[in-house]
This record gives sequence, C-alpha cells and structure tokens, in this order.
Amino acid sequence: MSPTKAPPGPSVLDALSLLSEVADELVVKSVRDTHLAWADRAHGLTRRATGGASAVPEAVHRGIAAAVYEGLGLGLRAASRGFDKAAGAGLGPRFEATPRGRFVSAAVNGLIGDRLLEQRPHMAIPMAVRLHGEDVDLEPDDLTTAFPAATGKVVLFLHGLCENESYWQRHRDRTGTTYGEALAGDGWTPLFLRVNTGLGLRENGVALTALVQRLMESWPVDVTRIALVGHSLGGLVIRAAGAVASDPAAPDWNSLVTDVVTLGTPHLGAPIAWGIGHGSRGLQVLPETAAFGRLLDWRSVGVHDLVAGLAEDVPPLPHARYRLVSATLTESERHPVGNLVGDMLVRPRSAYGRDRQGRELFPGAEVLHVGRTDHFGLLNHPEVLASLRRWLS
Repeated sequence: MSPTKAPPGPSVLDALSLLSEVADELVVKSVRDTHLAWADRAHGLTRRATGGASAVPEAVHRGIAAAVYEGLGLGLRAASRGFDKAAGAGLGPRFEATPRGRFVSAAVNGLIGDRLLEQRPHMAIPMAVRLHGEDVDLEPDDLTTAFPAATGKVVLFLHGLCENESYWQRHRDRTGTTYGEALAGDGWTPLFLRVNTGLGLRENGVALTALVQRLMESWPVDVTRIALVGHSLGGLVIRAAGAVASDPAAPDWNSLVTDVVTLGTPHLGAPIAWGIGHGSRGLQVLPETAAFGRLLDWRSVGVHDLVAGLAEDVPPLPHARYRLVSATLTESERHPVGNLVGDMLVRPRSAYGRDRQGRELFPGAEVLHVGRTDHFGLLNHPEVLASLRRWLS
C-alpha cells in the first residue's frame, strides 16, 4: 500500500453514526422501558389507594414521557442517518489510520461484530494477515514483498476477544523481545492475524481454514511446518478451524500443523461469560430490570461462545502436539483463590480442557502454569517465551 493512500475501512463518522444508533436502541429505549415499568408499579399502588381516581394523572404522565423519549429517539436516528451520508461521501478521518482507532474497531467488533457484518458490513473486520497496521494481500508478489525473509516454517498468532494483532506486542519491555521476534530468530516466520472476534467460532474457523489454505498456495517458499498460537478466544478459533473439512483440491494445511499452543483459552468456557449469561436472564424476570438484561444480551455470538467453549465433538488434530498454558493470580494453581478465579477470566481446569469428571479434551498434552499473573499477563511472559522456544525447536 502506498504511504500516501488513505487507509481503508470505516471513518470516525461511521463510528458516530453507530454510536447514535446504539444510544437510541439501548440507552433511550432502556431508560424509557425502566421508567415506565417503575411508573406502572407506582401508579398501580396509587390506583388501589385512590379507588382509580389517579387514572387521569397517570395517562398524562405516560403521554408526556412517551413524547420525550420518542423525540430523543427521532433526534438520534436523524443524527445517525446524517453521519452515514457524510461517511459515505468519504468525509472524516479513517479508524485504521491510528493505533487507537484500530483498538476501538477491534473492541467494537468483539462486542457486536456479528451485527456489524449483517447491518454495517463496511465496519466489520475481515480476517487477514496484518503487517504494520495494514492487511497483507495473499498474492504471491504481495507476500514476497511483505516477507522477504520468508521460511518454510510458519507460526500464526491469533489474538483473543476484542483484541487485535498489536496485543502480541504487550509487555515487550519485561522480556526485551516478543514471541514473534524470538521465534523469527529461531527460523520461523511469524504471521499475526486480525480476527472479527464477534463472529461465531464456526464462521471464524471456516475463515481461518480458507486463509491458511490460500496462504500455503501463495507463500514464497514451500511450507514445511505450521505452528498455531492462540490467546484466549484465539485458541478456540484454532480448534474450530481444525474441525473444518479441507477442500480435497486444496493443500491439506492441517497435515502440516505440528504444534498448537493455547494461552489462557477457555476450552470449557469462561466464568465471566457464565455470569453475564445468568445475569441477563435474571434481570429479565422483572419488568423494572428487563431493560438491563437486554443490555447484557446485546453482545456478540463470539461472547456467547465463551459460555460453553468447545465440547468433545471438536477433537484435536491427531498429528499435532498440544501445549496448554494457564495462569492464576496466586503462585499456586491449587490455591483456593487461584482455582476459583484463575487469571480473572479463565480457570486452570478450563485452560487445560479438563472437566470435573476427569475427562480431558487433549489427552497427553503438555501443560504449563504461570503463577502471579493475569489473563493478559500471558502475552510475552518470560516463562511462556522460554517454553514456546523449546516447544517449537
């Protein structure tokens, strides 16, 4: 891509249009429904106390409230349409032009990426190999230019929910390097993918399979070995891709996968996702809190997929070595607190794919526990780095 060419993707005006739509759909309507639900309960008590004499004031109150909320909604919808027209005319800075914009785009796609793909496809992130904040076209000439030192050993890094490829640079200061840089020194070519983590695992698994197959066909040299490293949800996407049947006419990329490493991946689900799911159902029991339940339910398929992880019907690749990394806030994973909260998002048992009955999703897999760190502390952690270089030697 030419340095003078404007970055592709949505503009800030697209984001303002989406914000106006969300404000109308969630904020205004939620406040309205909660207000009227509490008012109905209070008016019901008043009617019983006055023998129905308060009916007129109740009707006036409801009419005024409905008019106010409808006026706010009309204004927000009009603003959304105006921003859309301005963005369609090419106005406004691009999100992709700055790291902060790319951060926001990744977070929004993680939260509502499935809705974006359906309703605002120009704002939905496509799965892609990324370099210097841009997509790399999977054509032979483009790949040769982007990776002049390409080797036959390729390691793909997949980030987690609401993240992007830049997360693999986190905590570089404590190791003096990154996983990708270190493995490049060991003869690997690191590739960092960006994923719309708001999509379902099945959809992302199909997309990953298609991407890797095309990558193999266009790679500057013959691919001899593939390693896959996933953080959090990225590990589930890797598993989902391994279950996708390859095109018989295409190279069998699965047969070249020798190693799969998952870092804090909720193979059996994440406690925070369970809490959100139960919380939304509980809030919707009462009309006064139902709107807040809908707020929690306005989350993507990708977030829903964290509730259960992936079950036994998605088996590991039979010829790949699996390495499963967990973290706990405590030094020992057997500590009651560490066992309960894990890394604040994923418990060790889920990260290892071991259920309460002792069944294992990955029989014979090597596991690594990292103490006194959290979910994001697994990125460029010294202990993980040392093990990763040993595993992929």
